[in-house]
Amino acid sequence: MTALSTAATGMLAQQLNVEVISNNIANMNTTAFKRQRANFQDLLYQNMEQVGTTSSDSGTIDAAGVQIGTGVRTDAVYRITEQGNLVSTDNTFDIAIQGQGYFGVTLPSGDTAYTRAGTFQISATGEIVTSEGYPITPGLSVPADAVDVTINATGEVLAKIDGQIDPQNVGQIDLTIFPNSAGLEAAGGNLFLETPSSGTANTGVPGQAGFGTLLQGFLENANVNAVSEITDLIAAQRAYEMNSKVISTADEMLSVTSNL
Repeated sequence: MTALSTAATGMLAQQLNVEVISNNIANMNTTAFKRQRANFQDLLYQNMEQVGTTSSDSGTIDAAGVQIGTGVRTDAVYRITEQGNLVSTDNTFDIAIQGQGYFGVTLPSGDTAYTRAGTFQISATGEIVTSEGYPITPGLSVPADAVDVTINATGEVLAKIDGQIDPQNVGQIDLTIFPNSAGLEAAGGNLFLETPSSGTANTGVPGQAGFGTLLQGFLENANVNAVSEITDLIAAQRAYEMNSKVISTADEMLSVTSNL
């Protein structure tokens, strides 16, 4: 009887499904978080009677055969990269991306990571950095005597200097896009790393073809839908319970057999 092992794979699959859903719910208020979904595949089949084989001496063909499934396996846990809602913060260095693209961030190792969480701040030296102190790529600094900073839709950083009429352009914030952004590796801290699956990074100016635009004083919310997640959680729980019921039933059948 393979029902025990088959149902066990189903319980393991639903356990992973619940773990993915729980991570989505836990990050409902994480800036620019992208929800994930678990995808599953059926396992190999036992061919008790091969489909398409000859079923008689007269040459008739077995139309269906007998194939017994052996369970389920996790195929992938993929990231859904649709845009989250934008919320106003009125913070000068909060920047949301409308459309495609990621901010580049220089890590202490010198490598570049990518993020959509535009919760930036000013360092002691005037650099625009993340909350962990990592400078954006390319790095730019705001003059110490700036009384106001404007970041327009195309990423130009314009500083209003005390005593000057016209604002001064102090740098450009670029965006990076990937052929397959779902293939980026999540590194934690709202950061992603380039992988062979994501494709090569393509950096450009916001507003160009294929690139999103920037919105100062806003942040992107997580794209998690609470109602959808709770519904999926209930469905996963019921599926887990049904697989556990199969194990109980198979155990009872084996018990009957052993008592013969």
